[in-house]
Amino acid sequence: MAQLSQDIDEFENRNTEVLVIGPDNAEEFSNYWQEHDLPFVGLPDPEHKVLKLYGQEIKLFKLGRMPAQILIDEKGIARYVHYGHSMSDIPENEELFALIESLKT
Repeated sequence: MAQLSQDIDEFENRNTEVLVIGPDNAEEFSNYWQEHDLPFVGLPDPEHKVLKLYGQEIKLFKLGRMPAQILIDEKGIARYVHYGHSMSDIPENEELFALIESLKT
């Protein structure tokens, strides 16, 4: 999430909303957001409903829910999906910016 925070202005300049979905309950999620002053929307998903909709994996031996990045266009269609195989398997923001730009054409 730190990576997303660093470039939040660049996402906003591209009219892109950042939404982070996590496994914690609403109170834990809210506390974390306030403690870290995160500049984007967070959605708690303790029952894994969103996780199941998008096929995100849970690997108990790798600290739980694996990272996933999904770019959804204005019509609600998923145009890009990256499922991480570890907690550090996350595309760089520059890669996401290029993908965002490619969706505009």
